[in-house]
Amino acid sequence: MDFEVSKEQLEFKKSAIRFAQKALNDGVIERDRDAVFSRELWKKCADFGIQGFSFPERYGGNNADILSTMLLMEGLGYGCKDSGLIFAINGQMWSVQMPILRFGSDAQRDRYLPKLCSGEWIGADSITEPDSGSDAYSLRTTARLEGQYYILNGTKTFCTMAPMADVFVIFATVDKRKGFMGVTAFIVERGHPGFSVSKHIDKMGLRTAPFAELILEECKVPVENRLGKEGNGSAIFDDGIEWERSCILASLLGGMERQLERCIKYAKERKQFGKPIGKFQSIANKIVDMKVRMDTAKLILYKVAWMKKAHGKATMEAAIAKLYLSESWIQSCLDAVQIHGGYGYTTEYELERDLRDSVASRIYSGTSEIQRNIIARYLGL
Repeated sequence: MDFEVSKEQLEFKKSAIRFAQKALNDGVIERDRDAVFSRELWKKCADFGIQGFSFPERYGGNNADILSTMLLMEGLGYGCKDSGLIFAINGQMWSVQMPILRFGSDAQRDRYLPKLCSGEWIGADSITEPDSGSDAYSLRTTARLEGQYYILNGTKTFCTMAPMADVFVIFATVDKRKGFMGVTAFIVERGHPGFSVSKHIDKMGLRTAPFAELILEECKVPVENRLGKEGNGSAIFDDGIEWERSCILASLLGGMERQLERCIKYAKERKQFGKPIGKFQSIANKIVDMKVRMDTAKLILYKVAWMKKAHGKATMEAAIAKLYLSESWIQSCLDAVQIHGGYGYTTEYELERDLRDSVASRIYSGTSEIQRNIIARYLGL
């Protein structure tokens, strides 16, 4: 395995850090408190090249490989304190753009990818339903073919960016008798008849990435907006979720590094009982554990990048990365708050926001329990 990082890749990571620190952090406490999404910041990220980074140049992208993309996301996570914004960008890249790139027709790619890469449009995906979460294919949303249209009926929930999105990748069941083989993916635009965005969903963390429900009532979707073949929805979803699990948590490595540096600085400056608190083993050990988790997580994630580039697939390894990074991020956030004591619990120090945001990482892109199930299956259990 070769994890060597080129000078150019490192330089782009550094430029992402500088961009994020300069352009993305103003007003983040207030935006988090008020649950405000900034389309201006979204466009700044697109202009920098983030949304299109892994996509072909013909659609306005940079055609970067997966390791370069992970390094970009690391830099973004280090420099940007707005985890909701980073989460939303990743959601669009891996759950909307990547499925369209890998399974869409030429017409679909030409229509949607340039607008998504440029930040002109925002994309959202939706498979989760009120009664369908971890059991992703027990969908009640249905699609029936009538002439040149599919008619979709159902409700989707926890749809990231739904209030702002212009286009959605939506999964529905065409033939319930076939189970997961009856699931089909559709590209639904906000203006399609019968489509609406329902109530806003308030939440604990990632508050700058709005959630909402989607309502489909006799929603007319043109046949040419079917994504891939009929019944191929499960394959499309599985492919996209592997990309998502491989890349969406790379930004957490940057967050871990930012927290580690901050905790080291604080442990050297903060004095109790006449000496810096870092001289107390109970504090030093927490910082050491943060460092070990971060470096281990980095090796796991880079292995996923190598496998996907060399073999095109890394299902179990992506599940391991998703499980380990999410659990490590939460623990590091808890340690950072504990090291800072009462200050860590305050809004002003911003560590409590990291902790609130971190909890979702054990849930989105498949819960920690689902990741363990996947790993167990590959172990023959």
